Amino acid sequence: MTVTARDVMDTVFFTLRPGMSVAEAVKIFKLASEEQKSKSFGLLVTNDQSELVGMVSMFDILLLLRPKHIHIWGEMNDMDVAGFLDESCQRAKSVRVEDIMTTDLTSITPDTQLLFIVDIMIRKHMRRIPVLEDGKLIGIVYISRVFYYLMERPGCETT
Repeated sequence: MTVTARDVMDTVFFTLRPGMSVAEAVKIFKLASEEQKSKSFGLLVTNDQSELVGMVSMFDILLLLRPKHIHIWGEMNDMDVAGFLDESCQRAKSVRVEDIMTTDLTSITPDTQLLFIVDIMIRKHMRRIPVLEDGKLIGIVYISRVFYYLMERPGCETT
């Protein structure tokens, strides 16, 4: 039996809209984590027609908060880093999702075989891959789901 994305993809997932603020996105991250009972590290971004237009990860949001030249700050003992962090957080709240989202996305179809998914995830250091069918977003494959699916197969399971 060939295992495909259809066998391991999630079809219920949270999405963001490009015009949302980062503050709104953070609320959706929290809601997704609570609802799914696991941490959501990245969310898909869709337009009003539910078409995939991007992806935002926690990394993207943290990158927005991080000062560009922080590597220089390690030597500065007189700097109020806490104050800077508070100011960065305040400024980031109003930044729009479309300004920080990744738009160069790799996607797969529901018929993509599992070993090809593993290969893509490893080569591209991806933790999640959107699943499109006829250009329409129908699911997402998470690396954790692939990992546990494979580890539960005969020969891989631990007893």
